[in-house]
Amino acid sequence: MRLAIFEDHSALQFSPVSLMRPVFELLCGTCSLRERLLRTLPVAEWGVLIRPVLTEVYAESHADARINDALWLSEAPTLLINGRWLPSNEDLKQLASASTETVGMQGNCVAYLLLDPEESVLLTTEAWDDAIDQIAATRKPVAVQGPELRYPWDLVNQNRQQLLEDFASASDTFASGGDALSLTIVGSPELVRIAESAEIDPFVVFDTRQGPIVVEAEAQIQAFTRIEGPAYIGRGTRLFRANFKAGTSAGPFCRLGGEIEESIIHGYANKYHDGFLGHSYICPWVNLGAQTSNSDLKNDYSNVKVPISGYPVDTGAVKVGCFIGDHTKTGLNSLFNTGTSVGVMSMVLPTGELLPKHIPSFSRFWLGRIDGQIDLDGMLQLAETSMQRRGMSLTTAQQKLLKQLLDESADERETAIQWWDQKLASRGPQPSLPAEH
Repeated sequence: MRLAIFEDHSALQFSPVSLMRPVFELLCGTCSLRERLLRTLPVAEWGVLIRPVLTEVYAESHADARINDALWLSEAPTLLINGRWLPSNEDLKQLASASTETVGMQGNCVAYLLLDPEESVLLTTEAWDDAIDQIAATRKPVAVQGPELRYPWDLVNQNRQQLLEDFASASDTFASGGDALSLTIVGSPELVRIAESAEIDPFVVFDTRQGPIVVEAEAQIQAFTRIEGPAYIGRGTRLFRANFKAGTSAGPFCRLGGEIEESIIHGYANKYHDGFLGHSYICPWVNLGAQTSNSDLKNDYSNVKVPISGYPVDTGAVKVGCFIGDHTKTGLNSLFNTGTSVGVMSMVLPTGELLPKHIPSFSRFWLGRIDGQIDLDGMLQLAETSMQRRGMSLTTAQQKLLKQLLDESADERETAIQWWDQKLASRGPQPSLPAEH
């Protein structure tokens, strides 16, 4: 099988979590869509159709992928799969029988189609999703079960079910083991899978009454941690007296403590200390300072709106947390409002009250204001320092991508600064404290 995963025009609706990666590399369940497809299907060759700004970074980490390669698509039939589609296990079984006469549809969204080599000339870097829609219009539609993802909160909302699907599909290939002699399991032990090299202290509780728990290799779980399934603890992740609620995925190589509920921590992120994180998506290299917390429910139980690139979008849900882009850092006691969006490489310092719901990329929130004065060299050096602590480094391609994102986010940043300054001005002079006697 030849496989190509494509991004369509809705990819940037996943901002800020998709700014540094294609949408099909976002985590949901135990892995990304790309990992799930390559793990499940008999793929001999694979490629991607992604935003041009991501090509160099993606090529660094996936040397075997054919990236935006029209010539490769013209060589043989290729199964195209939408990166925003989350196929069910039944959908995955049906993909092997895809034909050039049909197209998989989720509502009005093309989920998959088998591309004939002669049709590849219709696909261009500028508008391959339009060409795919045109090809799909000539074929017999076949409904798929798995949902279409449109915004970052859809990943969080689907995570619990995807954890169940991933556990079921891997049941014959994942052996249990590990250091769990003094582990307390509430519920079925058959729903616990622990890699041999994982380390689990005494006085750890796994609760499988709502779903399974998977602990990957080299994970370390400290005493007095409680984990509710379904949950996924990725490779090398450490939990420090954490309260891990159902529907959470974390890893690889995260450092986590405090209360975490129905959230996705993509990897290489720190939340060592106490504080609440709920219904949120946290990108790599984010550091949440001590007592950083977010609200995921409004006091009046109304639907939450989230700023996407600065424009509020109604989620249609009452439980929505925060979405934080790569390399962002927060100071201790940072308090995020319900439905907050924070871009990449931002620095957030608390003021004792709720922070703005929209903090754009490459900005600081300090002294009660959004500051757009950029020290890019300092930001890149901080990113390099953070990555070196995990034995990694900031590559030339990643630096180039960050510089491009800095330019692309300029208007969004300026608009956010002006809006916040106007809001502060509308409050008028703040009352001064009474003099001491």
